[in-house]
Amino acid sequence: MLSTLDWRWMFWLVLPLAAVALVLGTSLLRLPAETRRVPLDLLSMLLSAVGFSGVLYGLSTIGEAGGTGPALAWTSIAVGLGALALFTWRQTRLQRTDRALLDLRPFGNRDFTVSLAVSALIFMCFLGASAILLPLYLQTVLRTSTFVSGLVLLPGGLVLGLLGRPVGALYDRVGARRLVIPGAAAIAGALWLFAALGAGSPLVVVVGIHMLLMAGLGLMITPLMTDSLGALPSRLYSHGSAILSTLQQVAGAFGTAVFVSLAARGSLDPAGIPDAGGLRLAFAAAGCVGLLSLVGALFVRGPRAREPEVSAA
Repeated sequence: MLSTLDWRWMFWLVLPLAAVALVLGTSLLRLPAETRRVPLDLLSMLLSAVGFSGVLYGLSTIGEAGGTGPALAWTSIAVGLGALALFTWRQTRLQRTDRALLDLRPFGNRDFTVSLAVSALIFMCFLGASAILLPLYLQTVLRTSTFVSGLVLLPGGLVLGLLGRPVGALYDRVGARRLVIPGAAAIAGALWLFAALGAGSPLVVVVGIHMLLMAGLGLMITPLMTDSLGALPSRLYSHGSAILSTLQQVAGAFGTAVFVSLAARGSLDPAGIPDAGGLRLAFAAAGCVGLLSLVGALFVRGPRAREPEVSAA
């Protein structure tokens, strides 16, 4: 599509699929669960929007400024952090009466917090490095077309998809720990291998490293999500799920902003377009995040070490 049509067609052609999904979901999806009226705190929504967007905008602006205007970037980050601090304070007050937009009590569960932290780190690598840096490397360093870039990423995507069912079965047998540790090791190793690539690296090597990265993600995503929510009592499921999905997307956006900023600032190109040196720096930073995820994976408990869940009174 991108090789033959304007880039806007990428969104125009996906729009009908989204419309079909909306119609089918509305007509066929039924959730047999009791509902209750929950107030919507508009101030919390505003604080979360200002907080997350301020931090992410500031991080992306640092890379774009090229050293000429960092004041705006740091101001945006400071405003965002301040808004997030107020958002957290307000949620801790509202959750006492079950009126919080995002109840933060799941963070009191050790297993949930560990799995959440590791999930955030791997989504930084997944969305920031695999989905953004790797296509940049293929098209700006190896000079591949958008079509060839898509073909290079295809085998890794198939690996990630095909691992879903066997990993789920393995999780039921051995628990999360024995899956996430080798998965994190594969992710960290793949990211450092990406950092070693250059302008003369063959495409088959890129495909192989990407498949290793996707295999590591496949070993981690389902066990971590299942482990984190399974550690919570039923009354906190909805808040735990909201925290998990929100932090994953924010972590991915955070990783994208940081890694692209590093790639631009490490580039020798006067226009700040990422080159081999800048991308090598960004992949190395992603590799450090991968190592942190490996350290975090060591704290994920095995199935026999988990404390039994206590139902809500």
